Amino acid sequence: MVQLNLPKNSKITEGRTWAYPTGAREVREYKIYRWNPDDGKNPRIDTYYVDTGDTGPMVLDALIWIKNNIDPTLTFRRSCREGVCGSCAMNIDGSNTLACTKHAGDINGTVKIYPLPHQPVVKDLVPDLTTFYAQYASIEPWLHTKSPTPEKEWKQSHEDRAKLDGLYECILCACCSTSCPSYWWNSERFLGPATLLQASRWIDDSRD
Repeated sequence: MVQLNLPKNSKITEGRTWAYPTGAREVREYKIYRWNPDDGKNPRIDTYYVDTGDTGPMVLDALIWIKNNIDPTLTFRRSCREGVCGSCAMNIDGSNTLACTKHAGDINGTVKIYPLPHQPVVKDLVPDLTTFYAQYASIEPWLHTKSPTPEKEWKQSHEDRAKLDGLYECILCACCSTSCPSYWWNSERFLGPATLLQASRWIDDSRD
């Protein structure tokens, strides 16, 4: 029988269960992945109870509420809160998504939150996307044109512009790439769906 050994300190353990919020009428249970590279301990799953009457409807609202009211050490990325920047990408209820656009009401039972899968973890819910962004930079995502520089701008017909629909909207949140098994196994060689989509966007641009 094959014997498989996990790397040191990689097994997830049961973490701390935090107290119920005082005076809360409606409470939701959240189980959140925690890992601190500085303490030398295994990653753990902490349990929190969120007062849903005191926070907004999105999962990101709950994370901010936990950080502000229960545990200030909880670490995650966030910025726009509008599904535009991609900062709060994480694995919620088994799917990669944005915490700011994921409605907690769409999840049955306990809300389980992990960092994006198969990426090195910086801390808690923050993945290290260094390789992902380096791959994006490798395709040189800007216009490469041999035509003379116009006085104002490179013009584009409505028809050619329409060819970019479905391509330019990508916000580089890495949700799709970190959902891809081929990217998990060969991320050093396979650019992944997000970078390939961006490459197609520039190839298809009539101004390029």
